[in-house]
Amino acid sequence: MAQLTASGRDTVYVWVDRDTGGQPDPAAVLVRRAGALLLGRADTELVLTHDRDGRPVARVDETTGSVELAVSVSRTFGLVVVTARRAGPVGVDVERIRPLPALALARRWFPPAELAWLGDRPEAGRTVDFLRLWTAKEAVGKALGRGLRDGGLRRLMPTPGLPLRQVPGTEPLWVGHPRLGGGFVLAVAAQASAPVDVEVVQRPGHGVTAERSASVERTSLPVVVRGN
Repeated sequence: MAQLTASGRDTVYVWVDRDTGGQPDPAAVLVRRAGALLLGRADTELVLTHDRDGRPVARVDETTGSVELAVSVSRTFGLVVVTARRAGPVGVDVERIRPLPALALARRWFPPAELAWLGDRPEAGRTVDFLRLWTAKEAVGKALGRGLRDGGLRRLMPTPGLPLRQVPGTEPLWVGHPRLGGGFVLAVAAQASAPVDVEVVQRPGHGVTAERSASVERTSLPVVVRGN
């Protein structure tokens, strides 16, 4: 069983594994592993459900009430990522790095400040920079429990990187990009009034990039861009 760092600080924990599309669902396995580690209970005691805002949680029912662990799941191209946090809502998004019309997509979906920032970035890394902004918006939307609805793509993100950085606006949100490697971009977000740490507990086995599987290729990015 993995050991978690006892920092005493509010921390988002991250588990990464291959997603072959088989059973049992690897996301459910990781969520139960997270619940067992962070709640100190056998995974058979955990109930996978949702909070009143629709966000996924791992819950343990007790005679004095229930204990809930906030979790979030993202999948793409044969990879599954699960995040968990005891102190409050959390969000995660992962995308595979591949050729994209970064500026055309940003012109269509992002606010002007982000389009300008992206246009000033080196062309060789512009796709990665675009994906960092996109995954940040997705992760923040999941932490809020509303995805990209209500103008989520127009929500301004901080400059990508680590540690987690505060999202501009009135809501107490933090977002950042733990290093994942293997040709993927990862973003995690948390609702919090103070800085939040991130710890990657598990990476894909042997450091090998996840295999591409047609049955589990999932992405939130728009496939067609028109009018740009």
